[in-house]
Amino acid sequence: MKKNIYNHLNGRKIFITLLLLFAIFFFVQIQESTLYKAIINGNYEYIKTAVLDSILYVYVFMLFIMIIQNSFTIIPLILVITINITVFGFFKGFIWSWLTSVLAAMIIFIFIRYLFTDRFSSKISPEQLQKIEDKGVSYILVARVTPFIPTSIINIIAGLSSITLQKFILGTAVGNFIYFFILALIPAGLYSSGINEYVIVAIIILLMSASYLFSKIRNKRKNDYTKLMRNKC
Repeated sequence: MKKNIYNHLNGRKIFITLLLLFAIFFFVQIQESTLYKAIINGNYEYIKTAVLDSILYVYVFMLFIMIIQNSFTIIPLILVITINITVFGFFKGFIWSWLTSVLAAMIIFIFIRYLFTDRFSSKISPEQLQKIEDKGVSYILVARVTPFIPTSIINIIAGLSSITLQKFILGTAVGNFIYFFILALIPAGLYSSGINEYVIVAIIILLMSASYLFSKIRNKRKNDYTKLMRNKC
């Protein structure tokens, strides 16, 4: 039984390692591409031309750009969202930014948990890990909507903690949906389209309040459940 579990874990690590090597190879390749340079420089006209040649290629390319952003945060998130919205339109650009961000975060989470735990564990304080383990989904959600916390740091801390992948994905999906929508208002040009700026502020406050309320309710339910279990014991 133990041998089967050991073999299963080894097989998983081998698969993840191969996936990582492929990602590194692809990253090296795209850095030399004209499209990558256009994205870094914000050359929207060239990107639009690339879409006309192969829209599927640009979708996949932007997925890898989001993976890079979630790994090293060397590319500003607002730039990635702006490019997606400019090229694909507001709705498709926003949804693609959101979906790829969740997928990218999940990939980095898995890499950290199964390949790089030893390398990063000494760089994260036990207090930080304890916070995420105590609060779970709400910690991830609040961190995602906080502008000054890099996405890569959230992925690393979560990967080193004992939080489950399911909870990490839930917190990331909800948090990024709120935060990305707020960021998407900027390239969408709502301020110049005749929409009252107070409406924009109200939307932002509403979304941030919903995020805070969600985390408070979830924490309360978790605390109530913990107290109930203690009383039973």
